[in-house]
Amino acid sequence: MVLRDKIAIVTGGSRGIGKAICEALARQGARVVIFDVNAAELQNCVTELKAAGFDAEGYEVNVAQADKVEEAVAGVIDNLGRIDILVNNAGITRDTLLMRMKEEDWDAVLAVNLKGVFNCTKAVSRPMMKQRSGVIINISSVVGLMGNAGQANYAASKAGIIGFTKSVARELASRGVRANAIAPGFIVTQMTDVLSDEIKGELQKQIPLGRLGQPEDVANLVVFLASDNASYITGQTIAVDGGMVMH
Repeated sequence: MVLRDKIAIVTGGSRGIGKAICEALARQGARVVIFDVNAAELQNCVTELKAAGFDAEGYEVNVAQADKVEEAVAGVIDNLGRIDILVNNAGITRDTLLMRMKEEDWDAVLAVNLKGVFNCTKAVSRPMMKQRSGVIINISSVVGLMGNAGQANYAASKAGIIGFTKSVARELASRGVRANAIAPGFIVTQMTDVLSDEIKGELQKQIPLGRLGQPEDVANLVVFLASDNASYITGQTIAVDGGMVMH
């Protein structure tokens, strides 16, 4: 168990990639704390993890609200004493072409996907610097590397995460805190379930490995980056995309 007794916060951890990350961290011995805006899904996920014999708890938090994030992080430290790992995974989409995109669609996506990462990272940075250890893992997207028609807001938020991660990595490195980003490609989740078989087939043609990814493909990398096996890796963006983007 490479993460035995580590305290890990995962935002948006109740379903999809986030849920797979929670399960993978828990299997490696981490105590998982889920921040999620959906109370029912949050409770279900915590219950499932506990039923499987893992340590887990949840906080109903909208990561776009700085005061709520700070309150929840303070609660985790009060209850568990420390925070070793933060996985910024919470994200939303409001897809449409730029010409049709409403200002509120832009604002909503940037608020959760980018400002949420800022809020959570800022809240854990002081305690991590004080303990002179910690790992921050930000879930970006290949769309942040290559762009995508109909996703100007999402792509901008995910590209922003990459620049943010590099800056945080430089600021916190001297205190033993590492920060990296992961850029998933097309992963089979509820978000991609809405795509037609035809679109999925077209996507697969763009992927050298010829298949969509699984949430576990991302979760396995999170475990590695969170562990001491990755102790000399910081400020990096690693794509988990079957070879779709090579740079």
